[in-house]
Amino acid sequence: MSASATASAGPISSPALPAPKVANRGAITACVILAVIMQALDTTIANIALPHIQGSVAASQDQINWVLTSYIVAAAIMTPPSGFLAARFGRKRLLLVSIIGFVVASMLCGMAQSLVQIVGFRLMQGVFGAALVPLAQAIMLDIYTPEERGGAMAVFGVAVMVGPVLGPVIGGWLTDHISWRWIFYINLPIGLVAMLGVMAFVTETRSSTAVKLDWLGFGMLSIAIGALQVLLDRGEQLDWFSSGEIQLEALICAGAFYIFLVHTFTGKDTFVKPRLFVDRNFAVGVVLISAVGLTYYAAMALMTPYLQSLMGYPVVTAGLVMGPRGIGTMVCMFIVGRLVGKLDTRLLLLIGFGLTAWSLYDMTGWTPDISQWQIIVTGFVQGAGLGFLFVPLTTVTFQTLDASLRGDGTGLYNLSRNIGSSVGISMTSALLIESTQANHADLVAHITPYNQALQDMTRARLLDPLSAAGQTMLDGMVGQQATIIAYINDFKLMMLLTLAAMPLVFFLRKAAKPAEMDHSMAME
Repeated sequence: MSASATASAGPISSPALPAPKVANRGAITACVILAVIMQALDTTIANIALPHIQGSVAASQDQINWVLTSYIVAAAIMTPPSGFLAARFGRKRLLLVSIIGFVVASMLCGMAQSLVQIVGFRLMQGVFGAALVPLAQAIMLDIYTPEERGGAMAVFGVAVMVGPVLGPVIGGWLTDHISWRWIFYINLPIGLVAMLGVMAFVTETRSSTAVKLDWLGFGMLSIAIGALQVLLDRGEQLDWFSSGEIQLEALICAGAFYIFLVHTFTGKDTFVKPRLFVDRNFAVGVVLISAVGLTYYAAMALMTPYLQSLMGYPVVTAGLVMGPRGIGTMVCMFIVGRLVGKLDTRLLLLIGFGLTAWSLYDMTGWTPDISQWQIIVTGFVQGAGLGFLFVPLTTVTFQTLDASLRGDGTGLYNLSRNIGSSVGISMTSALLIESTQANHADLVAHITPYNQALQDMTRARLLDPLSAAGQTMLDGMVGQQATIIAYINDFKLMMLLTLAAMPLVFFLRKAAKPAEMDHSMAME
């Protein structure tokens, strides 16, 4: 990410001088906030409808998660170059193209008739949606004075967090009362208002043909990430490396990543600057944010099928019990925002990881008989853990980084979080299926006419393993138990990964003089 093409995960080309008095600031703020809410909604609104989408497009359990990972990966790849695109073509023009493209992709997702179509259109959604949050943030930084930017960023932060909070609730209501397709159609009215507002009130920035992007570095990294994600998504279905396709994808991933590394360490003005990793806080922070993305978003992806398939919750109820997770994040982000600088950041991070690990530990004891209240409390605690992690981790990651590298660093930081999220979803989905199959085989081995649990006369009639009806009933019971154990194994794995990340916190060091950092970057 060259210096001339500022990475867009942070503010894009934010002014160093005080912002001039801008007309229609309220209208500009409202329309860019709408664009942010539209994009933020799509990070969680699709999760709650996955079982319904799965039935409509005839997808398997591992395949349906491609709806989530395709969006995340596309957004991850396209976020860093959005700074270059804004400088090259103009911020307003890029924002309009992003809004229009996102709305069109959303409508196509709603009309999709097959898994291939919806995954392709979700990729398109991620490509166009990647620039929405950083562009909106940059515009707000431009139209407010330095004294006013703190309040403006607080409003911006609330908008970013409102989407994940409302996503499951709105998505559940739309899916239950209308159709799952409306979780995508809802973007049309929001996008139209945002687009008309941008056209009417936002002024264009100057574009320049002098800005450059390291296309080789960007291309090789994109190919490596794409190949890795396809490998993870299709690996379980194709029996991993016994498949020629998986072997080819592994070779493409390794080859592209090798070229990317060689180019990065030998070229000039490369997409990723090696100097970034000389800063210990930044290097550790990138690893930690990857772990946060891996555990949190994977847990979110597992919750929907657990609640609807195993526990039999209606989609609206599932959305309502998942909503407090986002509330926990929002509340704790406000609390932590006041504590940063007063308490050791490492202590805040340990609290965040501790809350996350506790919530995952609690989930290892779940069965389909647990109460809604327990789900709500555990979700709230897990959300609170995320709230304790995002702002402090962003602050300490960039605290000691040279200001000239901060734009490049924010792009890589957010890229790492997104890649962690997509890898986590794919990994836990594959493990869930494999563990279910293995558990089923182990449990079936104990189903014999001589098992003491089947000797009761009533059970013997209903669960006779020698009759067709008994075999069907036994298979359903065994399948459910095998799936419950598989979920427990996934939750346990994420808990262990969270605990394994905690010692890295002690490698972070405090800066002699805290750098001014825009905390809202953590929420993108």
